[in-house]
Amino acid sequence: MNKFDFVSQELDLKLSIVRKKTINLSLIRIVLFFALGALVILGFAESAFWWIPALFFGYLFVFFIRKYNFQKDQESIYLALQRITKEREKRQKRDLKGLDPGNEFLDKSHPFSGDLDLFGEHSLFQLMNHSISQGGRKKLAEIMKSPFSLKEIPDRIEAVQELASKGEFLEAMEAIGRAFQQEKVSNQAWLEWISKPEKANFLISILAFLGPIGGVFVLVLINLGIIPTAFLGLWILLGVGTLGVVFLPLKKASEAIPLSQTLRSFQLRAELIENEVFASKTLQFEKSKINSSKGKVSQLLVELDRLGLWVQNRLNLLYLPINLIFWTDFLLFLQLSRWKAKVGNTLSQLPEHLEQWEMWVSLGAFEFELEGKGEVSMTQERMLEVEELDHPLILPEKSISNSLTLGSAQRLILLTGANMSGKTTFMRTLGINCVLVNLGLSPFAKKVRLGDFQLFTSMRNSDNLGESVSSFYAELSRIKNLILKLEAGEPILFLLDEILKGTNTQDRIEGSKALIYQILETEGFGIISTHDVELAEMGKSVEKVHNFSFHSEVKDKTILFDYKLKKGPCPSFNAHKLMELMGIRFKEH
Repeated sequence: MNKFDFVSQELDLKLSIVRKKTINLSLIRIVLFFALGALVILGFAESAFWWIPALFFGYLFVFFIRKYNFQKDQESIYLALQRITKEREKRQKRDLKGLDPGNEFLDKSHPFSGDLDLFGEHSLFQLMNHSISQGGRKKLAEIMKSPFSLKEIPDRIEAVQELASKGEFLEAMEAIGRAFQQEKVSNQAWLEWISKPEKANFLISILAFLGPIGGVFVLVLINLGIIPTAFLGLWILLGVGTLGVVFLPLKKASEAIPLSQTLRSFQLRAELIENEVFASKTLQFEKSKINSSKGKVSQLLVELDRLGLWVQNRLNLLYLPINLIFWTDFLLFLQLSRWKAKVGNTLSQLPEHLEQWEMWVSLGAFEFELEGKGEVSMTQERMLEVEELDHPLILPEKSISNSLTLGSAQRLILLTGANMSGKTTFMRTLGINCVLVNLGLSPFAKKVRLGDFQLFTSMRNSDNLGESVSSFYAELSRIKNLILKLEAGEPILFLLDEILKGTNTQDRIEGSKALIYQILETEGFGIISTHDVELAEMGKSVEKVHNFSFHSEVKDKTILFDYKLKKGPCPSFNAHKLMELMGIRFKEH
């Protein structure tokens, strides 16, 4: 049996070669088709002798069809590998335009996903997603939004690291899906059909035996001149009435069995998983879901693909006369019922299991393709320590690293700084790297030490005209959710950006102070960014509240930023200078 090539080197040359082979095989196939047609006509019109070379040419025709289909499939795989390579280059350059943004997974009410660019344009989903089905996309989105779990992280890390070392396996899994998976194809009809057994009664078994023998017998007698040709018409009429017994179940099978391309996607990916050896317990468990006591799932799918090809082409002009003469539908139904009896419900969950593998392939490919190689450690303490931390969505050569420790000593950080100095980006960098660690991925840092907590953010609180909700009310609702979680005893790492900015300065400062005191009575710890220097005074008088800041420098008509986190409050702000640069003229009155 021919094996597909999944090596992504020299793809242009390989595509040229496979296309030349396809053209040659196509010409051979056309010649054989007309030769076969001529021999069949001679067999009916002249002598039964012509059926002997017709059978030989029929075999050759099928043989070259298979070779042609193999080359076309190989071409599809090469094209898929080309797209994978181009998209990898786009991700490495952080040019994410045109990649699936996963907009349907955006969720304002989620504790952190709406603020950390997990979904949407220029998002982590675009950087990470290698799935090829709607179910795979959904499973990836679910794990990206999943609660933090110190128990699951080590197993995820082990699985992701192993997959990242299997680059060809990752590319092959994605290339197969892209080459063969049919988009927007529902598996519901397939699941319903495969769960219902087919019953081939004794009558069908008898007809499956009598049909071919009777057809051969009638043809022989006609060719010997013992009976007139009219008897063939009578035999066909009898077949039309008899074949109605299996017409409806075969029609349902034809509608339910996935197209050959989709089955090929299932079969080849299952075969890759079956043949791969995994050390990770998580991956071993995922592989065990593919296994079957009835035999290799990939082989069962090969059998179904062969049967499905006949079932779905029963109205083909070549098949129809053969079926009417030899009643082959009964043989087909018999084989299909035996296959279903053997398989049972073994394959009913296969599409879902493969969707789970799409999620793992996405995580492994992210680790394989990108630059996050930070060391990860975990602790049961309520803390987060990061060293030389970068944002995964910023090009490494343009990213500015920062370090920070949050925990029992530094429970709450008041982050001040000039406009555009990097406060919000830094908080998002913290949050998104925590998400990466939770997924089992290496953080974009030298080192991350992750404690036992859940993440909560409040950064993008916008108004909603449809719900008559102002941005200030939206933020208050967000803060209320945080308070409820904290007062319920949940350990929360919070990242709050410019809190209560929708109200006047005095109320904002008083409300912020009240919130800080309330938070310090709970298991919460985190960062609050603010422009209010008055709030930063708490860092001098309140234990476990500390000031950090980002600075800017004005030179001539330019504001310069170094984006480096510094201890202490920000000494100066740049809003006045920014307004001047934008054309606002300040005059003394």
